[in-house]
Amino acid sequence: MIEYIFPKRVIAADSATCEKLFLRQPLQIGLGERQTTSFFRNDFIILDFGAELCGGIRILAYRAENIPVRIRFGESMSECCSELGGPQNSTNDHSLRDFTVYLQNYSDMSFGQSGFRFVRLDFGGEVEIKSVVAVSQILKKKSRYCYKGNDEQIRAIYESAKRTVDLCASGGYVWDGIKRDRLVWVGDMAPEVLALTTLYGRLSEVERSLDYARKQFPLPGWMNTMPTYSLWWIIILADYYERTGAKAFASRQIPYLLGLIQQINACVDENGELHYPSYFVDWPTHGQVDEKAGVRAINIYAMKRAVWLLHSFGYNCSLVESILARLRLVEIEVKESKQVLGLKFFATELSETDKKRLIEGGARGMSTFMSYYILKAVASFDKPRAVAMMKEYYGGMLDKGATTFWEDFDIAWLENSSRIDELPRDGERDIHGDFGAFCYIGFRHSLCHGWSAGVISFMEEECL
Repeated sequence: MIEYIFPKRVIAADSATCEKLFLRQPLQIGLGERQTTSFFRNDFIILDFGAELCGGIRILAYRAENIPVRIRFGESMSECCSELGGPQNSTNDHSLRDFTVYLQNYSDMSFGQSGFRFVRLDFGGEVEIKSVVAVSQILKKKSRYCYKGNDEQIRAIYESAKRTVDLCASGGYVWDGIKRDRLVWVGDMAPEVLALTTLYGRLSEVERSLDYARKQFPLPGWMNTMPTYSLWWIIILADYYERTGAKAFASRQIPYLLGLIQQINACVDENGELHYPSYFVDWPTHGQVDEKAGVRAINIYAMKRAVWLLHSFGYNCSLVESILARLRLVEIEVKESKQVLGLKFFATELSETDKKRLIEGGARGMSTFMSYYILKAVASFDKPRAVAMMKEYYGGMLDKGATTFWEDFDIAWLENSSRIDELPRDGERDIHGDFGAFCYIGFRHSLCHGWSAGVISFMEEECL
């Protein structure tokens, strides 16, 4: 669904009179416009549209004779004022968010396709503007589940998580993010599919994405070239079928699944040791001591789901059960990672030491991708603690101005850092530009990432 959204506030501007930009005038340019705002060479304006959006802006220009205007979109106020490159890694990756266009007399043009809340316009000459509105696309369907409890913070978490996944599923496929990555990353879809099926049940966007991925990465390739993402594909397929009963869709996937199981079998030796070409759980654990244990946990979980799925369709499961038996020959020993402990819960059983590590430090050590799995693991032995950790973690992003949830978040970032709807004050760190790691350093960090919405399923199951 396309929405046209007027700005909620002007954060900064050279023009002394910008109030006409808030007038809900007809979105049609004419020859006799009277309610316009004038800008001159080297003027600028920063607009806040109030919440994260997916799309671009529409500018209705009354007077503008081929005038250049630089447009900068930002998921944070700092990002929309940044320069490409630079120390905080501002980019145009996946979708342009910093570029120059030219305005003409009596024009009505739309520009951009990105994830943003803020827009900065820098004018290269004299113009008269009637309106600047956001053009945003968002999934609009009737929800089967809505949080109905009395906890206001949980309600705010629900609403922001729902907005996150609704934006990421607005393009006909299930994207990773709306600024970056606008790609179908299969492993990343696992929490998104949990959220989407909780909200809507069966969904064409999910089925289209899973079919697309299967066709993009035929065997003997791995989904997105990553073995664990093929394992996640099995988990997603089983979760989706179990939650929706989409039998015809699931049955179309079985021939691929059977071939994939043969491929997995070749990567697990008789002693249960793994021989995959690469290992990945999530970015915070990448290259760390628990990464391979996490891959084993995903492998066991995927084989358990494969057994359930194949049994549902009447197939022989002896090969999958053989893989499971070999995988279980090696114990999953977790030294520090809460993400891997969460996965271990779905693969096998948690020890008392595991349980203590999961709750140590509250939400410290959580990641947005693994939040559902961590919280479910904690809830298995201490539901109030799990809910408190959810509120601490997701509430931390809300306290910094989030209206959608992020690619990653560490609650240590909260200390002495700015909100995303303000520029950092002297001595403050930029919550967006000064943090992140691996592929999401600085402003490349996505502040609307679908995998963070798995918390919706946790709410339905544990918060009612």
